[in-house]
Amino acid sequence: MKSFAKFAFGFCFVLLFLAGCSMSMNTPTSKVEEFLGKYQNMDDDVIVQLDQVLSDDDTMNDEQKEQYRAILEKQYQNLSYKIENEDVNGDEATVDVEIEVLDYATTINTAKKYYEEHKDEIENKYKEEQSDNDNVIEDSVEGGEEAIEKSAAYINYKLQELQNVNDTTTYNITFYLAKKDGKWQLENITDLDLQKIHGLYEG
Repeated sequence: MKSFAKFAFGFCFVLLFLAGCSMSMNTPTSKVEEFLGKYQNMDDDVIVQLDQVLSDDDTMNDEQKEQYRAILEKQYQNLSYKIENEDVNGDEATVDVEIEVLDYATTINTAKKYYEEHKDEIENKYKEEQSDNDNVIEDSVEGGEEAIEKSAAYINYKLQELQNVNDTTTYNITFYLAKKDGKWQLENITDLDLQKIHGLYEG
């Protein structure tokens, strides 16, 4: 799951910058709506950055990248949210949001556990070379996690499972904003909140 989270985090930080540069309505709530709307509408900024991040990824082959692109697009287009509260205190503000996203975290955790228990079965199903994955489960605890994440058979299995996700989950996020030169801008979003936006939060 770490590689998927790393992918999502880098992508989201770029969008955060782009959202802060927009010239639309200048309220804390509108800035949050604009930021989340970029995902929902697959804005040009989203497409460009998605292309770049997929190009930079070295854990998936081209076919897997296209599958993951579709999975991310499905997540973004199914994201919904409700503004719960806006609190402005001078040049600082918070906006409380309830978001609903596809529950990818549960599926990834279940897929990893199943792979660990049925490694040979999954490798055979996806016709992967046994030598690519011989030591995945036998590795040390520290190294085993990374080995699984890079296993071609596991990636294929995980992508298949993610494609079938329809269950959703809700999270609460507090966005922090600051007014700079008269314009509201989003502050940095925590890793945990980024995980929530991408349906990867395990809490």
